[in-house]
Amino acid sequence: MGGLALAATAGCAGFFVYPGSLTGGSSTSNDYVYVANATTQTLAGFAVGTGTLTAVTNSPYALSFVPTAVAVNPADTIVFVAGASSIYAFAIGTGGALSVLNNGSPVGNGDVVSMDISPDGQWLLALDGNTVGNAVNVDEFQINSSTGVLTPQIVTPYSITGATVVPTSIKVAPNGQFVFASLGTAGDLVYTFNTSTGALISSQQVSLLNATSSDNSLAVSPNSNYLYIARSGTSAGLAVYSIGTNGAPTPVGSSVTAGSQPFSVVVNSAGTDVYVANQAGSSIFGYSVASNGTLTALADSPYTASSMVDALAVDRTGDYLLATARGGSSDLTMYSFSAGVPNSVASTATGTDPTGAVALAATH
Repeated sequence: MGGLALAATAGCAGFFVYPGSLTGGSSTSNDYVYVANATTQTLAGFAVGTGTLTAVTNSPYALSFVPTAVAVNPADTIVFVAGASSIYAFAIGTGGALSVLNNGSPVGNGDVVSMDISPDGQWLLALDGNTVGNAVNVDEFQINSSTGVLTPQIVTPYSITGATVVPTSIKVAPNGQFVFASLGTAGDLVYTFNTSTGALISSQQVSLLNATSSDNSLAVSPNSNYLYIARSGTSAGLAVYSIGTNGAPTPVGSSVTAGSQPFSVVVNSAGTDVYVANQAGSSIFGYSVASNGTLTALADSPYTASSMVDALAVDRTGDYLLATARGGSSDLTMYSFSAGVPNSVASTATGTDPTGAVALAATH
């Protein structure tokens, strides 16, 4: 079992404090994926090779909390791992190995459900699980790129009436102009975003769902033209919206099938294909994206995945789709693409099973 333990008290014995600069290189390719394991309270790291997944040195790393979200900054120098009260940071070193930052103390606080980082690497946005007063709370932090320490910014909560807020996912558009938050049965919220100043302003609610449907996950196309929403319940499927002025979403056709519990969605690096993890069916649905945003099922979709597949990512080369599965068998699977169709090429456990893999993030 791995070498690092995180705790809320600074200066505990046994901490490996990163001694060097964060600007230095990792491995030759810098192609890594990090998986948060809820059951074992660990963070696992793997180097992505040509059809291979190789555990990085000392992986998995022990945590002292149940992780809920993980994110890698655009410079590929820091991994942020969040739980129900705090955010911690690791430096990415040689070969993808991790070293704890800030002496093992939290670099930020918040009841984090999901988090994302602005494309310029300056800001971390975390969707907070605190919904007192049926409010949407986004925790915004300015990132110290040397230490990983997060400086909180003031963001006004947004109160919703007529639906119950269940925070599920947050995503920053690649152009840095908008932030989208999915809220379960309360639909979604759009924020305008200024990456120069960090100004984050709620602008509009996308949709108000009934209590039998839930928006679970979001993805934005690389050109920031389309928003994809994985939705379960009576309105289950993958919904596509074009992103207009001030982030206003307009539906593109009708939702397409994505199983009974679409739980995660990701777009490939070229923006030509989109994939949805169906947690209940342990399968992945794939669609090609036309120039007008409409979707067409890829050949042989859906594809068999591991038990309770729950998170997706694309590696930094764009050559591989990565999927974690809460039910294991295996915890992490890597797929190559053939005309957009994912083909399993490698799989691995992310620790001593059952690990309860719940989130992953890849380098850029």
